[in-house]
Amino acid sequence: MPELGNRVARLEDRANLNDLVARYFLAVDGDDISGLNDIFTYDATFSVSGALCGADRDKVIAFLVEQRSSMGLTLHTPNYGLFTLTGVDSADGLVGAHLEMVLGGVSYFGAVRYQDSYRRVNHEWRIAKRDMRTIHVAPWAEVAEAFSSPHPVRWPGIDPAASDFPPKA
Repeated sequence: MPELGNRVARLEDRANLNDLVARYFLAVDGDDISGLNDIFTYDATFSVSGALCGADRDKVIAFLVEQRSSMGLTLHTPNYGLFTLTGVDSADGLVGAHLEMVLGGVSYFGAVRYQDSYRRVNHEWRIAKRDMRTIHVAPWAEVAEAFSSPHPVRWPGIDPAASDFPPKA
């Protein structure tokens, strides 16, 4: 029977990790700063395409708040979460999501993958490391052209760039 208990615990961990991802998206979309405090470890890091944006929970949240200050309505929709338990209190994950957001008064649509590491703290799962990698993003009016181009990443104020996940030749 202990094997069954371990299997149930692993399923509960995966469900709790999935809930953590959903809580993150709801907190970001709802500007719920106190909710973000419950999502990250005290020593969490947040990166975008490998560039570090915050090196502890306070800096991660400050980065997210600053980013949100130039946004209007946003909708982060998780499509999948692939979780690998790496220890009793640690896990890695890959979370795919679509983004709908207003940036500088312009509506954008895109898709990203979050490369995550998680740690259980006081019996609760938290994000310890998150790296948001962009597949594509562009103003709604340019999505079709951008998605099929070699430079489908079109964040405002930045030159069009290649995807963090370019197609294999």
